Amino acid sequence: MKDVLLNKIRLSWYLCGLLVVYGILTLTLPRTTFASGALTLFSVNSFLYGFYIAPILSAQKSRIEELHRIVRSETNALFSIMLKVKSLPSAAKDTLQETIEMYIKQTYRKQPDAAEVSYEKLITYCLEYKGADKQHVDTVLDMIVANQQNRTLMNMQLRNAVYSNEWIVMFVLFSITLGFILFIDTGNQIIFRFVTAFLCTGLTMLLIVLVKLSTLTHKKAKQIYDPLKKLHKTKFYRFD
Repeated sequence: MKDVLLNKIRLSWYLCGLLVVYGILTLTLPRTTFASGALTLFSVNSFLYGFYIAPILSAQKSRIEELHRIVRSETNALFSIMLKVKSLPSAAKDTLQETIEMYIKQTYRKQPDAAEVSYEKLITYCLEYKGADKQHVDTVLDMIVANQQNRTLMNMQLRNAVYSNEWIVMFVLFSITLGFILFIDTGNQIIFRFVTAFLCTGLTMLLIVLVKLSTLTHKKAKQIYDPLKKLHKTKFYRFD
């Protein structure tokens, strides 16, 4: 269900749906005139919400950009490895290529544990290789080991999501801010009811965007693995 909501529903659909919901709420909920102390509390809470969510959004955007760079760097390394593998005897070439293809598929299908096993198989095969082209295979092994830096950086960035305690703080600040906005008395003019609905929608969209960025289901994040997919699709011919 989570994957359906995050992957299948577009941000524009969220926007329209939330606008309708908040439009109905602003027209039906009772309105309250807050005292100066309550308004001060609202201002402080709103400031804290903006102060807290802004750097987290920025960090998640930077994380996605860094993942783009790391995946492209690893794809380039795998492309170079396959250029060396293609000159090996058929048995070694087929085994290594099959394992690399499996590793690539497991990586872009977001199966990190299985991908780790496949990569270890690559290293083990090269270490245990006893054929006449042992020196050539050792060169491939050196390239495979050198690519571990990319894989380490990728694993670090994949784990650099928003943590549960950060979500709790954001939801508390968000709920208080939203509650004040929905109940504050803006007069009888209908235009201010729509302004209230748009404001609530914008605040909620910030959280939805952050969820999609953190879970790598944002449109920009979905393109991270495109180089690996193209490398696999073209049988290691190109990835641009």
